[in-house]
Amino acid sequence: MNIKTIEYSKINEKLYIYEHSSGLKAFIIPKKGYSKKYASFATHYGSINNKFKAPDENEETWVPDGIAHFLEHKLFEQKDGSVMDKFSMIGASPNAYTSFTQTAYLFSCTDKFEENLNLLLDYVQNPYITEESVEKEKGIIGQEIKMYDDDPGWRAFFNLLGAFYKNHPVRIDIAGTVQSISEINRDILLKCYNTFYHPSNMVIIVVGDVEPQSVFEQIEKGIKPLEAKPPIERIFPSEEKGINKDYVEQCLSVSIPMFQMGFKDVEFATKGIDCLKQEVATKLLLEMLVGRSSKLYTSLYEEGLINSSFDFDYTIEENYAFSMFGGESTDPIKVKNKIVEEIREFNKNGLDKNDFDRILNAMKGRFIKQLNSVERIAHQFIPAYFKDSIMFDYFDVYDKITFEYANEVFKKHFDESNLALSLIKPVKGD
Repeated sequence: MNIKTIEYSKINEKLYIYEHSSGLKAFIIPKKGYSKKYASFATHYGSINNKFKAPDENEETWVPDGIAHFLEHKLFEQKDGSVMDKFSMIGASPNAYTSFTQTAYLFSCTDKFEENLNLLLDYVQNPYITEESVEKEKGIIGQEIKMYDDDPGWRAFFNLLGAFYKNHPVRIDIAGTVQSISEINRDILLKCYNTFYHPSNMVIIVVGDVEPQSVFEQIEKGIKPLEAKPPIERIFPSEEKGINKDYVEQCLSVSIPMFQMGFKDVEFATKGIDCLKQEVATKLLLEMLVGRSSKLYTSLYEEGLINSSFDFDYTIEENYAFSMFGGESTDPIKVKNKIVEEIREFNKNGLDKNDFDRILNAMKGRFIKQLNSVERIAHQFIPAYFKDSIMFDYFDVYDKITFEYANEVFKKHFDESNLALSLIKPVKGD
């Protein structure tokens, strides 16, 4: 068995890598002395992959929105009962999630790791899908969609994505719509499963006090001996560089208005270290602009324009990237105007080098601290891997972020022509 080892001496971490004959890659990060063990089995398949060309086909396939999330639900149902119940019986805590770009199945445990890993490998590779169970699931997921349709934070988020993007499927709810899931059937689910759940499109990450050789041997036996396949051709609609619209509002039952605003990136690295570098730099800039230690945050908070719900983030993937920040506010328009004023001041006077150094060091420290958590390592490892990087590369990226580079990213990202605001207003009479 060919096992590759990479040592990251600066952060005292080791990474063990094994590639199965099917094309699946498995990674182990040993954590000696840790009681908790964590494993995740993930596929590079999320809600945005609604149009594709399978490796062995010439024709394009279009499927209804919400398939990836629907499959996640279905995999937990097996012919002999619920996977959740099986994990509970052997003392594990299982979970799964679907994002725009990936679906992951995971568990954590302190005992019986081998048994739990066998269960994970088995159920993810053996879907049990009947037409009857598909129809039943439509009702369950339909209720979930309706619940989120009334969630003000969720609507503020997706309304902003709709303001950024006119055609890209990232603007559509991960679960799809009641209409789109009504079009799902067993054949469509199996077509997507067979395309995207091939081992060559998947990854396994294990973190904890385990012996790499024995875990890899278990994976070798547990993964189906399929032939490796070429990459799936993922097809996306054309999208204009600029934003779709700069303002969108919706009335829902809220006592205080909620908002999300942000900038759509039109120039960004799509994979590798450059992608991580842009992600870190933009998050650092957001921290400088509206982070809790910033002058602007203090001013907005003291004026009562924002409260502790205010937060921010930056997302970068292969074909979309954006920043967003928001929360509750009695006057979201005033908050937006003050943020724009601060951006103009930054452009006029330049970034503060002391703030830059302080925040960069703090971010690096937080990264090192999270290496104590098996969950956080695994959760961050998967998206980095699907962007052709290794999570531990972040440590070196912090050293590559120069003050000059941050200034360049600031000027490109915080372009007012790419700024949009999503507002959730109280229903009149509430």
